[in-house]
Amino acid sequence: MLGLALLVYSCSKTDIYSVDNVRNRGAWFEPSPFGMVYIQRGAFQLGPSDDEITDETKMRSVSVDAFWMDDTEITNNEYRQFVYWVRDSIARKMLGETDPDFLIADDNRGNPLTTPVINWSTRINWRDPDVRLALEDLYFPEEERFSGHREIDTRKLVYDYYWIDYKQAARRVNSYNYNLQKPGYRGVVKNMQGRIDSIRNRSSFIMHESVAIYPDTLCWIRDFSYSYNEPLTFKYFSHPAFEDYPVVGVNWNQARAFCNWRTKLSENYRSRMNDAPPHDYRLPTESEWELASRGTRLDTKFPWGSYYCRNQQGCFQANFKPLRGNYVSDSETSATTMKVGSFDPNDYGLYDMAGNVAEWTSSAYFESGYDLANDLNPEVDYMASPDDPPVMKRKVVRGGSWKDTEYFIRNSTRSYEYLDTTKSYIGFRCVRSSFKNELHNR
Repeated sequence: MLGLALLVYSCSKTDIYSVDNVRNRGAWFEPSPFGMVYIQRGAFQLGPSDDEITDETKMRSVSVDAFWMDDTEITNNEYRQFVYWVRDSIARKMLGETDPDFLIADDNRGNPLTTPVINWSTRINWRDPDVRLALEDLYFPEEERFSGHREIDTRKLVYDYYWIDYKQAARRVNSYNYNLQKPGYRGVVKNMQGRIDSIRNRSSFIMHESVAIYPDTLCWIRDFSYSYNEPLTFKYFSHPAFEDYPVVGVNWNQARAFCNWRTKLSENYRSRMNDAPPHDYRLPTESEWELASRGTRLDTKFPWGSYYCRNQQGCFQANFKPLRGNYVSDSETSATTMKVGSFDPNDYGLYDMAGNVAEWTSSAYFESGYDLANDLNPEVDYMASPDDPPVMKRKVVRGGSWKDTEYFIRNSTRSYEYLDTTKSYIGFRCVRSSFKNELHNR
């Protein structure tokens, strides 16, 4: 018995220098994000089926990993939270120049911070005369005010953020070790020291974006000639009657900025809970969007799993333009956009994957995009610079909108818009990659 005990003891000892001796952090369970549904991983036929008459690229078989997707498009109310956050952050920085209560200058241990951070616990009294004076630059100047009304200058609501260009960083030509191994490189290391430093400097792949985030409310007038849409310009984004309507007038850059802000909120909450953060929020890829739209159904034209736009009762199943411009035939409440979730969801529980507003994706639009993309998590991505020609600034738009005909609300139809343009019929929804990657669990 003594020998057996010694044997068990010797087998149970752990080598403290073993690579397996890592800190036990316990099991981690992926939280179900509020307002999102789980899209299981799967393989499907990307693009139009053989019986759909179209000029688009023929379908191809692809596989996509699991992810979470917003069950509706981002609404005016949700996007307005982003606008208010940017407004308040700018105001707190301005007030912090004279009042230290609006900025935090040291950490919890009393050590000074290199850059002060915003103190969100201090309340802003917008009616205080001193506060109004300190924030005067945040409002429209006197000569630009209507009837002397004091309003926030929405042009100054700019969101600053950083992101890492991993695609450029992953290129072999940017690899330090790769360049050292090139023939003849070792002999000129001394003369190429500047080149080596630039390759080893990660800051060259950290991108800084400054995005004016207020929606373009004038798009309702700009998009339609000889049409009276001024009421929507005046009230669509600001009035509570449109709280649950999809936000429009948001370009591709603004949609990405919203995703970044949403990720920051999640990370800040998880850090306070001492929990590892999940994946970032982002725009869906074109293949992710189509997989989600099909809702586990194969070879169907529409998200509801049918070849027809009407149900058995003869009612239209999406908000689009039927009957050659009879905008009101599909809705009793609106001729343009509708409240999100007004029609039945698809099998995944996603609303408005067809109609209401078209949706931005992260994918760059090229006619041969299906041929270029990989068959595993296909994505054609291109970050256009301001100097690039317009053809390089096209982004894939999916789902069709309230102003589109039946063709554009099909699962397989792909369209595009330029990333710096705003439209009264384009919105977006967010996705988040999943750790679960389960096949049969939604």
